[in-house]
Amino acid sequence: MLGGMDDVITIRGLRKRYGSKQAVDGLDLDIHAGEVFAFLGPNGAGKTTTVEILEGFRTRDDGEVLVLGDDPGKAGLAWRERIGIVLQTTGGLDLLTPREVLASTAKVFADPLTVDEVVAAVGLPDKADDRIAGLSGGQRRRLDVALGIIGRPELLFLDEPTTGFDPEARREFWGLIERLKGQGTTILLTTHYLDEAERLADRVGVIAAGRLLALDTPADLGGRDNQDASVTWEEAGIRHTLRTSWPTAEVGRLAERLGGEVPGLLVTRPSLEDTYLALIAPHLASEDQPEVSVG
Repeated sequence: MLGGMDDVITIRGLRKRYGSKQAVDGLDLDIHAGEVFAFLGPNGAGKTTTVEILEGFRTRDDGEVLVLGDDPGKAGLAWRERIGIVLQTTGGLDLLTPREVLASTAKVFADPLTVDEVVAAVGLPDKADDRIAGLSGGQRRRLDVALGIIGRPELLFLDEPTTGFDPEARREFWGLIERLKGQGTTILLTTHYLDEAERLADRVGVIAAGRLLALDTPADLGGRDNQDASVTWEEAGIRHTLRTSWPTAEVGRLAERLGGEVPGLLVTRPSLEDTYLALIAPHLASEDQPEVSVG
């Protein structure tokens, strides 16, 4: 039987080719109910193609795919009502208000949330009757999410949801995603912001050249938890750095030698960015350069 009882998405041997380019090359993946899963990878890695196949908007060449128990390439309207999609950009709505757009969209679904529920959930109650043309970038993105959740989706697809946000707007948006997760929504997120993945995701998948390179929690990805730490300190006016598997013991020895306080002490382990770049480095010769941001 394909997939487990708690799997919302199951992928086995997924392949998609565009001419001579193998965009997705034998991908296997399970995404569990109620989790936030983040896809990371350079441009051209296969993320968008994979997600579009899962959404039912693109056909596959080979492999098996189940989303909410159905093949998205064959699923009907009842299945589509169970998913929400927040695209990277939307347009053409400037003369309408959020309330008007949401009310119109709600008519497509059999059991939608009310407009008031949705505008409250995304933090737009004071802007519900303003023209969309006058909304800020962050407010427009909240409206995008409102459109994605008004049908009560069990599964929400988010494509680069905070691109162009200022730091305050990004963190407010993260709070919204965390609330949706708390309500039981499964979320598949694609992002180039590594701090976003680290904050929101239960698990991260790194993809390059259409293949899954690593799959784990953000803290453990690529064996981060087992990699040596760097202990840095100042002594006799010189900055020293030592890599060690036993940073606590090393700090203890330094404190004893230096009389208790260790000047300029800093203990670090490889960041998610360090691990991500190390994973994709062998594939960058044939891919676009990676877009990476840590906020």
